[in-house]
Amino acid sequence: MTDRFDGWISGLGTRAGRRVVVGHWPRSPLGPFTDVMTEDADGHRTLLAPSGEVAAFVAATYTFDEVRVVPVTHTARGDRRQVVAGPLEIAWRVGGRTVLGALLRLVPAPLAVNRYWLRGIDPLARRVQPGVRTVGSAGGGRREYYGARDLHRVTAAVARWDGADLGGLAPVAPPVRFGFGSAPGTPSHVRITTLVEDRLDGRPADSGR
Repeated sequence: MTDRFDGWISGLGTRAGRRVVVGHWPRSPLGPFTDVMTEDADGHRTLLAPSGEVAAFVAATYTFDEVRVVPVTHTARGDRRQVVAGPLEIAWRVGGRTVLGALLRLVPAPLAVNRYWLRGIDPLARRVQPGVRTVGSAGGGRREYYGARDLHRVTAAVARWDGADLGGLAPVAPPVRFGFGSAPGTPSHVRITTLVEDRLDGRPADSGR
């Protein structure tokens, strides 16, 4: 069995050292939702999830020091995005498509989410975007695949944590440590399909395409 999540991931850093990865999933087995993974300057990793069901799934797939179930709201107006999630308030501006984003859009949709394709391009993804992976462990004997479909830069951001200003936009540095890979070092807004696949008798389950 394969769980498929279609949506966007926005990854950005702040001058205060907190890195933020927002997942916005209009289509998923858990229904539409937005969640936030964040790591502070001291390396403390926190999941902000909108429900216990989402928290349980995400916490079983990634690694956190703290999990909070809080109301999460996502707003999109033109090139602006805003998320309020418990202690976090963040707004960012999505810039133009990158050269890599234009290339990703040339890949046919069925191929872009094919697990064999994603295994094959993983070494290239690591070289083009240091820290980024297209395949790895999802915990519990499962396998996870990231099929990027488009890529835009994030050009500006403002953020607060517990009311304290986190400063302006900064690279995602050092890389975040939630799972087998990090968000791109350059603040980015990525159209993505994520597959989380059970493993049966050591063999990959069907990709769900």
